Parts: sequence; C-alpha cells; structure tokens
Amino acid sequence: MIFVEVILPVLLIFLSGYILQRIFKMDLKPISSLAIYILSTALVFRTFYKTQLDLQLFYIVVISLLLLAALVVITQLTARMFKYDKQQESALMLATAFMNSGNYGTPIILFAFGEAGFTYAVQIMVFHSIMMGVFGVYFASRGGNGMGTAIKAIFKQPSNYAVVLAILLQQLQIVIPQSYYQAIDLVAQAAIPVVMLILGMQLANVSTKALEWQGLSAASVIRLVASPLLAYLICLLFPIDPLLQKVLVVLAAMPSAATTAIYAIQFNMRPQFVSSSVLVTTVISIGTLTLLLNILH
Repeated sequence: MIFVEVILPVLLIFLSGYILQRIFKMDLKPISSLAIYILSTALVFRTFYKTQLDLQLFYIVVISLLLLAALVVITQLTARMFKYDKQQESALMLATAFMNSGNYGTPIILFAFGEAGFTYAVQIMVFHSIMMGVFGVYFASRGGNGMGTAIKAIFKQPSNYAVVLAILLQQLQIVIPQSYYQAIDLVAQAAIPVVMLILGMQLANVSTKALEWQGLSAASVIRLVASPLLAYLICLLFPIDPLLQKVLVVLAAMPSAATTAIYAIQFNMRPQFVSSSVLVTTVISIGTLTLLLNILH
C-alpha cells in the first residue's frame, strides 16, 4: 500500500522529467537556477514565516546538526579509505550527508503518521534545506574552486536570507498583505514538483555504463542504513515527542537529496555521480523504507 499510494506517484513525476529530457535534450543549468534562486527561496520563506519557534523545533535543529556532523565524519573516513581526491570526496558528501526529506520524505510521512507527523516533517524539511543551502553549497563548490569561492557561494544563496527575513517578520508580528502572501505561496507551491522534474531530467543524462559502483555502494549504505541508525541513537539523547523521533528516523532513511543533484549541476561537481547516487538510492529505498516503516509501526 505504501508503495502504490505514496512512493509510486513520486516516481511517476521523476519519470515525467526523465521522458521530457529524453525527447527534448534541454539545458538543465538555467532550469536549476530557477529552482534554487526563486522557487526554493519562496518555499523556505513561506514555511518559516508560518512556523512557530518552540522547544521541539530547537530539538529538530540540534539533532539534524549532530546527524549531519556524524555523516560528514563517516563520509570523510570512507573517502580516505578509497583514497579519493577532494572533488571525489565532495561528490560523495553530497550523496551521503543530505537526504531527500522534501519531495520524497514529506508525502511518506503524511501517509504513515498523518497530519501531526506531516507538520514535523515540513519543519525538518525546511531546516534541511537551510543546511543544504549552507553546507551543501560549500561541498558542491569547494572541490574545484577552493574554500574562498565556496564561502562566497554560500552568501549568494537567497534562501539563507529568506530564513532570516521570515523569522524577523514573524517575531515582529508584521503581517504580509494577503495578495502578496498569495503570490509567494503560489511560487512556493511550484518548488517541490519542479525540483522533482529536474531530477528526472538529470537522471535521463546518466549513463549506466559509467556508474561508479564502489562510490555508489558506499553512498547507499551510508545514506540508507547508517543514517537512520545514527538518527535513532541521537534521538535517544533528547526528551522529544515519540512521534517526532519516528519522523526524524524515517526522514534520515530517505535517499540522496534531489537538491544536491541540482547543486552538482550548478557548480559542475561531478553531476553524473551525484545524480546516479540519487537514482540508485531512490530505487533501493523502496525496499528499505518499506522495511523501516513496518518496524516503526
């Protein structure tokens, strides 16, 4: 049931983008720029403008940062074991440290845990998008251009400023006029489906003859097995809502984030490998997520 009602519709959107790219062979970089600089920024702003700051949100931030740090360490150790150079390590980091908590994770949470779980999932998704806007951009841009360029790229991400502005407006209780909010909301609604279509389009460019099975195997194990296990252990350290714990663990088990494939295109950080990681982990996750949800229920 989970596959038919939740996972399959998501895969069909990916397939739509895949077929479109196969037919028209479009240039993905301007489309990815649209998604990053406008659509995702509107989504981040809208979510933080509506989300109330509370203790559970604080736990979400702390647990997410601890999980990211643990995944970064594991990935760095793996890269050293494989004797990867800086660019290879950065590409592997994009594939392992960031999960698809948005366009894949949130609908699964909605189906499995209802509206209460979905509310948590949206908050987690937005904070994950912030982490990707900072750390994801850093890893995507550092391999070829050095740390200075990577840091500059972080400050060029409008979504990071959107978070600050949204929180300020909320805390100061400044109400956005309805017509303007509707315009923001309209753009924000387009973010997730467009990113999903872009991923499908990028997957159409993946050559199955050139897959790096060593790196893909490592990425799959870290993303789909180590990540949810680490999330569970970290959650035990905090007095959080049991439902929030389940949501955090399930989202930690999501495949590689679709957004990282966009960053890989944007900064030319081995997009073939990163997109392949998204494809492979997405396919494998159909089984691993079904197993995990059965265990948690």
